[in-house]
Amino acid sequence: MRFTKMQGCGNDYIYVNAMEERVESPVRLAKQLSDRHFGIGADGLILIGASKTADFSMEMYNADGSKGAMCGNGIRCVGKYVYERGLTRKTTLTIETGSGNRVIHLQTEGKPGEVTRVTVEMGTPEFRAAQIPVLSLGEYVLEQKITVGGKPYTMTCLSMGNPHAVVWTENVENLPISEIGSAFEHLSCFPDRINTEFIQNVDQHTIKMRVWERGSGETLSCGTGACAAAVAAMLSGHVCEGETAVELRGGTLFVTWDRTKNKVFLTGPAETVFEGTLAE
Repeated sequence: MRFTKMQGCGNDYIYVNAMEERVESPVRLAKQLSDRHFGIGADGLILIGASKTADFSMEMYNADGSKGAMCGNGIRCVGKYVYERGLTRKTTLTIETGSGNRVIHLQTEGKPGEVTRVTVEMGTPEFRAAQIPVLSLGEYVLEQKITVGGKPYTMTCLSMGNPHAVVWTENVENLPISEIGSAFEHLSCFPDRINTEFIQNVDQHTIKMRVWERGSGETLSCGTGACAAAVAAMLSGHVCEGETAVELRGGTLFVTWDRTKNKVFLTGPAETVFEGTLAE
């Protein structure tokens, strides 16, 4: 089986062209390949396939084998993959995901045949608690006080195709994220678990973020998480409306929330790390 390892701001996945390769057990394969000691090492597995409603489809599995609905960094790499391998000549594509179809715009920036940046139309943020889902904390969870691990936090919850809790902190670098991220992920109010973004202000146009992804632990970047964090920051007035730079451990992503159309746009890089073949 042929595979390609790709990353967007350090959020790395193993990509398999499911239109050519047969994948019998993606759950088992995701666990096997994602292991950073005994496998290839990745935040998960993404299968690229055909679609009846879009140009292509992406099927995402986290490192623990659980299925994800949407990945902002992953979908950018899907666009790079299909374009650079000649599967399409279109620079505006629609990709079918577990949370609906998403439109992506490929940028070559003077390098014909090579995609360097991708903008993703990430859709509309969902704040209704029942749709995220969040239980027992009210109809909306906006800048709500919560105590986790004996410490107080302020949290905003929303969905960008998958569930997010955005938590404010004064210093993300000093955060014991393995402990607190896991605690948030498994709170009883999150029946599907939660992705948690810990953010701090840098200036009126920039936030700094670390992310704990359900099923994968801390990752260097999360596209939907960056969108959730930027939207929450704009909503609370921590940053100005317009484009927000989200500084992550794997690089910087740029998020724009068009309040008039209530649409979120994510722009960032997509890079190929290496390709290989799995032994039978």
